[in-house]
Amino acid sequence: MSRSHYGLDKNLSLSIRGTIKLLNIASATYGGDWHSLPHAHNHMELFYIVGGKGQFLIEDKLYPVDASKLVIINRNVNHTEIGVKEAPLQYIVMGIEGLELPAGDDSNGQYVILGHFDESREIYSCIKNILREMELKSPGYEDICQAYTEILTIRLMRSIELSVPGESQHSANNRQCAAAKRYIDLHFKEALTLDDLAEQVHINKYYLSHAFKREYGVSPMNYVITRRIEESKYLLAETDLSTSHISQLLGFSSPSYFSQVFRKAENTSPMEYRQSIRDK
Repeated sequence: MSRSHYGLDKNLSLSIRGTIKLLNIASATYGGDWHSLPHAHNHMELFYIVGGKGQFLIEDKLYPVDASKLVIINRNVNHTEIGVKEAPLQYIVMGIEGLELPAGDDSNGQYVILGHFDESREIYSCIKNILREMELKSPGYEDICQAYTEILTIRLMRSIELSVPGESQHSANNRQCAAAKRYIDLHFKEALTLDDLAEQVHINKYYLSHAFKREYGVSPMNYVITRRIEESKYLLAETDLSTSHISQLLGFSSPSYFSQVFRKAENTSPMEYRQSIRDK
């Protein structure tokens, strides 16, 4: 007689049960016969490319995709898919709440596109099973779909970094503030207003201002200024661009206002800062 016995190690558990939720799933074939506009969702979307070829437009940049690719789009990121008649893009898309791509890589946590990765066969199997259960709607299908979604998530975590916010972090307030902060990090050079930010995260601008300051210790618009000042210090130190050009690049209304804001933040003028760096 031979026997193998294994016990569970709770220290290795990823503890995702109850923190993520499958919202929807759909299959589609897109051959360029309809026009999809860029849009965003307040949850993560996961696309598995079943066949064909096409492109994904993600925040104004195009990325080619083909069969077996997995495209993950973070919440509040503008995107759309583009197909071609010659090889219609076939995909399955899932909406999952409670998962995030962390910032810090080349995509700033906006998206990830995976090609041939170790867990791809098992992930596709989970997705097909979820789609089948949703189509048949047999008794208990919701529980089965949720279980497959958790399995899929763990398989993904073996290949890429995913964040499952804790209960206190997963409130709508924190999610929307984090989305506003990420949007500022990507668009601080543009002429942003509080109305723009509130529209992006779909909440009242006064509520956003209060919640953002409570979360990060600074108002949204002051955070915009902070990001611009950080970038201006780099440009002053590393380039020969004029202060007028720098102020224009960073979205300041005028060179004089740029100088005023810079002096208030750094206790020196932009030109004095540049000179001090070069003297060193």
